Amino acid sequence: MRQIVLDTETTGLEHAQGHRIIEIGCVELVNRRLTGNHYHQYIQPNREVDEGAMAVHGITNEFLLDKPVFADIINDFLTFIGDSQLVIHNAPFDVGFLDSEIARFDSTLPLIEQRCKVLDTLTMARQKHPGQKNNLDALCKRYEVDNSQRDLHGALLDAEILADVYLVMTGGQRNLLFNGASSDDEGDGSYVEQIIRVDANRPRLSVVRADEGELSRHNKKLEAIDKASGGNCLWLKPV
Repeated sequence: MRQIVLDTETTGLEHAQGHRIIEIGCVELVNRRLTGNHYHQYIQPNREVDEGAMAVHGITNEFLLDKPVFADIINDFLTFIGDSQLVIHNAPFDVGFLDSEIARFDSTLPLIEQRCKVLDTLTMARQKHPGQKNNLDALCKRYEVDNSQRDLHGALLDAEILADVYLVMTGGQRNLLFNGASSDDEGDGSYVEQIIRVDANRPRLSVVRADEGELSRHNKKLEAIDKASGGNCLWLKPV
């Protein structure tokens, strides 16, 4: 299963008022594992960025002057997302802006939900945690996801953080690359297994078993994961 975790930054809050996308960030998940593949693009919106929006993401009009317009990047973007499932926090906002940009480019092209299934993690979080804050920062705190680099909003960084949050929130592992590659690999999804011969004369390794205290702490951690994921901790499910 291929999923694309996506975020955008914009010139303002309402695409219906002519506001435009100025940044798109996407990271790829295949079978719930980060592949290291991503799409990231700044975009010249041909309009001014609102001061309120600039205070959120820090992207200035001057910075965007030499960036391509949406018409120049649309084919690469649509090729990257393909027909995957899109994972977006507050999806109506981003999808509305993307549909507006697509329609402005060519009104005959299929819109986002005609291309992809869309999963809204904000809706999911509200169902799991009714009456609580469910913005991305709050979810990072709740699920112990590191967002220390998030001084300002940024589409690619927020997509990376949301991928971690989504995987933890739905009971899965995070920070794993496709096919078991480590974070030291190239990150292009092309990890190749290597056969390592083991010396038959190697000394036997001793087996150190967990003591009762370690087992107790381990079980408490699994219970906490199970509670946070709504009963979806894989390690507590019968084989």
